[in-house]
Amino acid sequence: MNRNEGAERLGLDMNGLQAACAAVNRAIDAGIMPGAVLGVLHRGETWFYAAGFADPDPKQGEPAAVHKDTLYDCASITKVAVTLPLILQLVDEGRITLSTKAADIVPAFGASGKMAITVGELLTHTSGLAADMNLHSHGWSREQMWDAVLTSSLSSEPGKSVVYSDLGYLTLGRIAEELLQMPLDQAVRQRVFEPLGMLDSTLTPSLEQLGRYAATEYDEEFQGHLCGVVHDEKARALGGVCGHTGLFATAGDLLRYVHMWLLEGAVPAPSGQTDEGAAAAGASSSARIQSPAARASSPARILSLAAARTAIKPHTAAIPGANRGLGWVLKGDRMDASGDWMSERAYGHTGFTGTSLWIDPAYDLAVVLLTNRVYGGRSSSVKELRVQVHNAITGAVRDPN
Repeated sequence: MNRNEGAERLGLDMNGLQAACAAVNRAIDAGIMPGAVLGVLHRGETWFYAAGFADPDPKQGEPAAVHKDTLYDCASITKVAVTLPLILQLVDEGRITLSTKAADIVPAFGASGKMAITVGELLTHTSGLAADMNLHSHGWSREQMWDAVLTSSLSSEPGKSVVYSDLGYLTLGRIAEELLQMPLDQAVRQRVFEPLGMLDSTLTPSLEQLGRYAATEYDEEFQGHLCGVVHDEKARALGGVCGHTGLFATAGDLLRYVHMWLLEGAVPAPSGQTDEGAAAAGASSSARIQSPAARASSPARILSLAAARTAIKPHTAAIPGANRGLGWVLKGDRMDASGDWMSERAYGHTGFTGTSLWIDPAYDLAVVLLTNRVYGGRSSSVKELRVQVHNAITGAVRDPN
């Protein structure tokens, strides 16, 4: 399937898609990352572009080209694609509210003056918890690491500032596990991934699929680039199943997830056809996720309409420079990566490894960009690339209605 055909079915201007692909190619040529997958969803149609290599210097075998189904370490996209929907479901089910105190579910969390911290504050990063903590270099047991997380002291007054906190989402992951009485990976598989058809997404990578993973940073202990092993040190030390990071997914799976958000919590209808078009590096393709007639309603839901709408409303209006929803980064926030052309309704999230997903309901549009920008170390940045890609694709929208 040629790119023009894909663009026509997607309903976007071909020049914009070519500009987005060119931006990805320039970043690869500049050594910012070895490869990337770009996925676009517009009006229920998907389109993919894959380029470069998943691991240019593998321990064994030849370098593998990136495919549209290459699995990437999604890093902090885990926060909004794993932990967030589980917590919102628990609110939908009447198990908790946004005002529920975290210590009521996980009593150890109440230590060090944190008794009053709420689920809502954890979701919006306004809890006052520190951003991060070294868990991996002390030789601690898993129990000792969790004790350090849960009993940590506040770094600021709750509700007064946004401090993007891995510790907050580690705690939310524990809350979900406590209430659902199952590990986080099992819970999200049953409640989110399987209903949405996200069949490749996992928090527990399989060595049998090792050739499908994009490698991240070189690790001395691993004696090579991490591949199918979570990049984040905290998550690795804790076993990989965590609320703040650890998700491995394809661009296609993430488009299924963001489609659910564009449908305000409803499960998209099954795809009417398979998508084989991006099997080679640099190829592109498109496939229908859901027919226009079927998009009006769906009998199954991941989230209630109320939960989906409330999550993308501003919850930090009183805090200068912050525009946070529940989990989501909203347009205008300090961490906004939506670019110049997306509307005021746009929202999304990024991942440290070089991943991002962004959604704009005003244009019925979503963009997933998966890279392994930490392959050569942590100094490479895809900040400008994200803006270039989002501008090109949003600018390709022909008719917003």
